[in-house]
Amino acid sequence: MYRASFWVPAPRSLLFLSTTYRAKLSISMVPRTTTHQDLPPPSQPSKYASKEEIQQAIAELRVVLPAEGAVSTDPDVLQTYGHSDNSYHPTSPHSVVVRPMSTEDVVKIVNIARKYRMPIVPYGGATSLEGNFAGIETGDICIDMSGMDKILEIHEADSDLVCQAGVQWEIVNETLKDKGIALFFPVDPGPGATIGGMIGTGCSGTNAVRYGTAKGEWFLNLTAVLPNGEVIKTRRRAHKSAAGFDLTKLFIGAEGTLGVVTEATLRLAPLLPTKVAMAQFPDVEHAVSAVQEILNSANGPHIQCIELLDDNMMAAINSAGEVSRKLPVSDTLFFKIQGDKEGISVAAAAVQQTVRRHGSTRFEFAQTDEEATELWESRKYALISTIGSVPGSRCWTTDVCVPPSRLPQLVYETKKDLAEHKLKSTIVGHVGDGNFHALILFMDDKELQKVSEAVHRLVHRAIRLDGSCTGEHGVGVGKKEYLVAELGENTVELMKTIKRAIDPLNIMNPSKLYPDPVDEKHK
Repeated sequence: MYRASFWVPAPRSLLFLSTTYRAKLSISMVPRTTTHQDLPPPSQPSKYASKEEIQQAIAELRVVLPAEGAVSTDPDVLQTYGHSDNSYHPTSPHSVVVRPMSTEDVVKIVNIARKYRMPIVPYGGATSLEGNFAGIETGDICIDMSGMDKILEIHEADSDLVCQAGVQWEIVNETLKDKGIALFFPVDPGPGATIGGMIGTGCSGTNAVRYGTAKGEWFLNLTAVLPNGEVIKTRRRAHKSAAGFDLTKLFIGAEGTLGVVTEATLRLAPLLPTKVAMAQFPDVEHAVSAVQEILNSANGPHIQCIELLDDNMMAAINSAGEVSRKLPVSDTLFFKIQGDKEGISVAAAAVQQTVRRHGSTRFEFAQTDEEATELWESRKYALISTIGSVPGSRCWTTDVCVPPSRLPQLVYETKKDLAEHKLKSTIVGHVGDGNFHALILFMDDKELQKVSEAVHRLVHRAIRLDGSCTGEHGVGVGKKEYLVAELGENTVELMKTIKRAIDPLNIMNPSKLYPDPVDEKHK
């Protein structure tokens, strides 16, 4: 809403580019200016633009991006783009915010950044939680991709489409629905997330139990601008290829540290009828224990989502007043069941029998779409209800992921830990794949420190259970200190080697993702 006061994005319309024009985007646009001999050693700090050089770079950006509002140095804008109300990691304002409309615009920006050795920070929907788009203290160029928001091609017969990186995933599905195409893009992170940001963080969402994550096969290819200004396309549009290793996945989860993704080909899935069910339990352990039995049964393929909301979350939802119907305060599983009418009915009956064996005290199955929408409201408003449950409080949202069989232990130990430290929290989890979110409330800086320490313990608890420090939020600034503990020194060093080879000047979103030397203490 704030940005609308100084810049109005292009309308979200379909734009069909010619084959000749699009082919040009897959070739090199400028000569390579660095070689492997230029790579700085791992311990050598990067040297970035001086204050004078930053101003020269901004002046050149205004020349190559002459449209009104395409280049902004308004202090309020720079602060807004470098800060997130949902993140409590170090932040810094950007030096300049630029708004490209095409891959060619991004090439121009990258060439100027390389010329002056000025860092680049890509910016999508601003929904990330780990400081992924925070500014760089030495100065940087923030590339706001929201103007590149066009769906370029739809191939219904092939179940895929091509779009720019600034498109929001909901717009993709709304466009398909409006055109009467019975397909959808199933990767569903938070509202407002853009395709480029989803690629950068390797995100997922409630549908992951059935459709997997961004690191699956949902991105067939990418167009990206490398740090040397060259444009590559990671592969053709064929739905499978054995031609070399998978460069598409190299960029997924790289958080903009290897280049700027400008376009993507999305694989689509059939849109199936879906119904909602709910089961309540005396405690979280009983709830989680039922999940794997359901997924491993013959009816497992009918399960699209399994979401856990703990008793604290249900109480927060009831008190927030966002939902049309209050439900009993109890640890609760919400299911989305998909398929034809008969398959859904059989699966729902099987789920009811299974949860009853695991101590369920209440089960509901929505018979109509209206009932399903009403029942799912509790899951939909979980985050906003938590934030509003304690007036004047703030909320730290974090996530980890463990093998699903270890989730009951993780949930039990975490709830016990938070209670012992008198921290108010709610829990929501994509329990079908072991992904666990804790939303922890605090009132002041003293409590913020307690929350930070609790998150630290949670991460190490997950890693001890053979899990991950981040299930879907990405690494950014907030989780990079844990990568050595999770992946090992050699694996992290391989990641750094790839980074140095592709970005020897270290201008692509530096200080994110890759652990600093000081982080070795957390291994």
